[in-house]
Amino acid sequence: MNQDVILIRHGMKTPRAAAIAGIMFSLLLITSQVSIRISIPTNPLGQEIEIINHAEAISLAVNLLPFAGISFLWFIAVVRDRLGALEDRFFATVFLGSGLLYIAMTFVSAALAGGLLRVLGSKTETLVLSGSYDLSRAEIYQTSQVYGMKMAGVFMISTCTILLRTRIAPKWMAVLGYALAILLLLNIRTIEWIPLVFPTWVLLISVYILIENLRHNDVGPPEQA
Repeated sequence: MNQDVILIRHGMKTPRAAAIAGIMFSLLLITSQVSIRISIPTNPLGQEIEIINHAEAISLAVNLLPFAGISFLWFIAVVRDRLGALEDRFFATVFLGSGLLYIAMTFVSAALAGGLLRVLGSKTETLVLSGSYDLSRAEIYQTSQVYGMKMAGVFMISTCTILLRTRIAPKWMAVLGYALAILLLLNIRTIEWIPLVFPTWVLLISVYILIENLRHNDVGPPEQA
């Protein structure tokens, strides 16, 4: 009897924890990306001056990324725990690997951006004239917007496949995820706000999981005879 109660409570709490972690990740990452996008203009002329003028906002946005990564790691762990025996080893490997690589790319780009901000504030002219500023900007872009987005696309594809096989979310969410994942894999530079696709999709899935969990909790566990 006690074991059954524990299993019921575990089954109710696991999806809720995944949803909350996914929502936290999405909100933190969207806030960070929007702040960075607004603070750094797309026009390359005079960018270093604009970055210095918005250094405080950019620094805050960069400091949000580690917390977003932690929430995303929690989201991955809880989803895997939820799948349990239904987990397919092949897709689980791709799911976990791409998720961890995405976090790694996010952390690396945040560290590079933080280092660039610290040096740019005191040695602006030296950094720009030496070419180190352009190199750092290119490294940050390649890490976060190219390789990071590719891993996000792979994560979405593996997650959508898991959703279809386990039926823990509507089919249209998985189909939408496939379409958005292909967009991330094939098209980055032509759409300025493309990085927001991934956290928005995670937010959609997380909100759905949370609503479904709360709805089932309202019904309550079956009565014991």
